[in-house]
Amino acid sequence: MRLVLTWFINAAALFAVPYLMHSVDVTNIGAALIAALVLGLVNTLIRPLLLLLTLPVTVLSLGLFIFIVNGFMFWMVAQFVDGFSVDSFWAAVGGALLYSVISWALSALLLKDADD
Repeated sequence: MRLVLTWFINAAALFAVPYLMHSVDVTNIGAALIAALVLGLVNTLIRPLLLLLTLPVTVLSLGLFIFIVNGFMFWMVAQFVDGFSVDSFWAAVGGALLYSVISWALSALLLKDADD
């Protein structure tokens, strides 16, 4: 149940990004749900491999290259999902950053920890 709630939180965060950043577009909630699912799968399956391959650059940039990797993942998903588009790569980097902040804030507000 927690996984489904996290999926809905991520879809809501993705649906909120175009209201704050006009270079990202999500046409409807269905597209946001599909894009959130694909983003979750890509971040689970492909991102660790990319982080491992780019480890030397990430270390040299003191971890800032991870923003580039996250933006690439965001941009790549926008290329494959209908109804979700990003104008440019740098817009994808900003959109990924904004998406992660909104998702984190919503998760902190709506999901309770096991400690509570």
